[in-house]
Amino acid sequence: MKILLIHQYFKEADVTGGARFNEMTRIWKEAGHEITVLAGDLDGQSSKKREEYKKHFVTKKYQDGIEVFRCNVSETYNKNFLGRLWGYFSFVFSSTYAGLFKVKGKFDVILVTSPPLFVGITAYILSVFKRTPFLFEIRDLWPESAIDTGVLKNKLIIKFAYWFERFIYKKAKVINVLTPAFYTKLVENKAVAKSKIIEIPNAADFEMSDDLLSNFDFQQFRRDLGWNDRFVITYVGAHGVANGLHQINETANLLRNTNVLFVLIGNGMKKEELKKQTIDMDLSNVVYFDAMPKKEVLKYVLASDMGASVLIKNDTFKTVYSNKTFDYMSCRRPILMAIDGVSRELVELANAGIFVEPENPIDFAAKIKHYMSDNNLRLKQGENGYKYAKQYFDRNYLALKYLNELKKFVHNV
Repeated sequence: MKILLIHQYFKEADVTGGARFNEMTRIWKEAGHEITVLAGDLDGQSSKKREEYKKHFVTKKYQDGIEVFRCNVSETYNKNFLGRLWGYFSFVFSSTYAGLFKVKGKFDVILVTSPPLFVGITAYILSVFKRTPFLFEIRDLWPESAIDTGVLKNKLIIKFAYWFERFIYKKAKVINVLTPAFYTKLVENKAVAKSKIIEIPNAADFEMSDDLLSNFDFQQFRRDLGWNDRFVITYVGAHGVANGLHQINETANLLRNTNVLFVLIGNGMKKEELKKQTIDMDLSNVVYFDAMPKKEVLKYVLASDMGASVLIKNDTFKTVYSNKTFDYMSCRRPILMAIDGVSRELVELANAGIFVEPENPIDFAAKIKHYMSDNNLRLKQGENGYKYAKQYFDRNYLALKYLNELKKFVHNV
């Protein structure tokens, strides 16, 4: 089967963060399928473009044996609202151009994953010209999440976004959602037929974590980092508006006289502001690391006592699973879940951590102290999360399940 994947945020090999499709495509390739990716040349967490992409509208390369076309995304992406909007549409233009004039051959299916919603423009145009049906995946509800975080403010653009959302849901042959809450929203609020929706959620890469659990000396790694006498809580992911990492600094301030250490790994438009806040608050118990390859990230998670999943307080975010949660589970680390909704339900159902009221540093600090005084609980919940994710959210299992859905999709067209 030949698959064309359109994914603005498809990760570089050396970048951390949600790498759902990097891992999916690797498994699909190993199963004998041919994948081509139209991806952005500016990572969503970065403000500067790599030298190899500068002055190029489209750059063809191979990543883990997969053909990837890195398409122009404006470096205004993380500047402001208009810059972010132009970042979206610059990718629409460049990826459409690449799909029409650079990508060779025919495909059995076009798979497009959002947000941003506007990548659906590329999918629809290529679907028409290449006479190939497309599957539309929803990783986050757009435009709601963009409106709630202030990314979309212009009323005309919001009106267009809602119109285009209805249009693209109608034109897609199948829609994949990542959470049961998305399924409910589409059926009850957006009039999408149940028969059109499938659900393949996010997952954990147990091949990588199991290898590290067996062969990596994380206790020595802790000693090398000077963390031996610290209670380490690690956050992995974007440092953006929606993540609300100011609450980490506020919690750290309440715990400044304890041995708690917060470790924040990743990049994003709010990172420099957060680092300045850490300095202004004179916090020595918060440290920052830039984005790094997934395997390196898991080493830091293994060297930690707990993982943190954090978003701002917002009803839209009650519908999402936090990517990083599955990484913490795969490393047997309990989770401080500062996200309400389905993410909270996941952790509570698995008994793999505890819910923290979003943007409530007093509650955050109290929950941390609770775990500091009960090591057995921490170990038990870490093991619970590992077993639960292994049963329901294993990357290999879900990648093959997704592949079977794509085969059915192609067969039924």
